[in-house]
Amino acid sequence: MLRTSVLFAAVLTAFSTNLAAQEVLNVGAYGGSTETLFKEKIIPNFEKEHNVKVMYVAGNSTDTLAKLVAQKNRPEFDVALLDDGPLAQANQFGLCSSIEPSPVYDDLYPLAKISDTSMAIGVVATGLFYNTDAFAKAGLPAPTSWEDLTKTEFKDKVVIPPISNGYGLQTLIKFAKLRGGGESNIDPGFEAMIDQVGPNVLAWEPSPGKMTELFQNGDAILGVWGSGRVEALKETGFPVEFVYPQEGTMVLLTGVCPVAGRAENNPVAQAFIQYLVSPEVQALLADGQAWGPVNSKTELTPEVAAKVPYGEDQIAALETVDWTIINKERAQWTNRWNRTVER
Repeated sequence: MLRTSVLFAAVLTAFSTNLAAQEVLNVGAYGGSTETLFKEKIIPNFEKEHNVKVMYVAGNSTDTLAKLVAQKNRPEFDVALLDDGPLAQANQFGLCSSIEPSPVYDDLYPLAKISDTSMAIGVVATGLFYNTDAFAKAGLPAPTSWEDLTKTEFKDKVVIPPISNGYGLQTLIKFAKLRGGGESNIDPGFEAMIDQVGPNVLAWEPSPGKMTELFQNGDAILGVWGSGRVEALKETGFPVEFVYPQEGTMVLLTGVCPVAGRAENNPVAQAFIQYLVSPEVQALLADGQAWGPVNSKTELTPEVAAKVPYGEDQIAALETVDWTIINKERAQWTNRWNRTVER
């Protein structure tokens, strides 16, 4: 009996010691299907390998950024996942800490290395999408150009998100560039959106659900959206295709940063970021979230590769934007948009 008691006490002590030794890693990241993928397929292996408990706090990028700002003096997150626009703001506000060197980063495409304090973990293309059945019935060729949005045959048949949404914002910037401007000279973009694209737009639609509905009921047959969104609609069986326009495709990045005030000298936080850009996790993100891999060593099946921006040539052709200028001017652009485009 004494021997059994001693053995039980030893086991209990070992269990308690393991719990005490287990670290907690607080991660602020996306909700919805991203949260499900992380909790079911990505986090468990990391927890087991590093003897750590990952506390996943779900929220969109705006919510997570707001929490980082509010908690700046006493941060609760160790790592934060953000879209590239809010991530640029987090860097600007000094909310991100340095990313420590690791061999895995040598395999990343150049666009993934956003700064010394942040990097991309996924790629989404912003381009055109269209109803293939509707185009075929109307005898229309598949769209190939941003200029297709200006063609009169598509009057009241086009849907584009507003510039409060990244896809709409990048459409404005792309037309500014096509007309000789850009982030630092946005006037040509506004002129094109008002005079050439706007007359064809049925709705400046921010809601993914409503965007899908407008396509499914036949009200719209051409639009601007992200490659991942289009792939999700296509997987429902709807006849839709994503198009990489011939003048170039814009890119939205899903990014990550170690949080200042928490991640310094925190090997687990640094290890988690390294884990997210490993080929194995990159493949999971491509399959589960339709995020194109930023690690050049990632191997995808042909089926998954067809869903995402993939490979050196396709990734290199994607166009980034200057978020430093955008974040400074965005409020003014939004007011102007509301007065002149969506009036």
